[in-house]
Amino acid sequence: GYVAIEQVVGCLCGKSGSFVLQHFGTMNKGKDRLILEVVPDSATDELAGLSGTMQIRIESGKHFYDFEFELNQ
Repeated sequence: GYVAIEQVVGCLCGKSGSFVLQHFGTMNKGKDRLILEVVPDSATDELAGLSGTMQIRIESGKHFYDFEFELNQ
């Protein structure tokens, strides 16, 4: 099992601020599962109201981050 909390600081769609991602993962006989979600009410500044989930893809040894989000202000 794997859990983590990650603070992200930067710009998203031209808006700056920060937010917290919660990671929850399990590995079970080759069946990996990883959930990353924005912690509710964790976003600051121009990102306040952010919600969403993220997927991490690994292709040819490279990591790609797919972030589906809504920014309700």
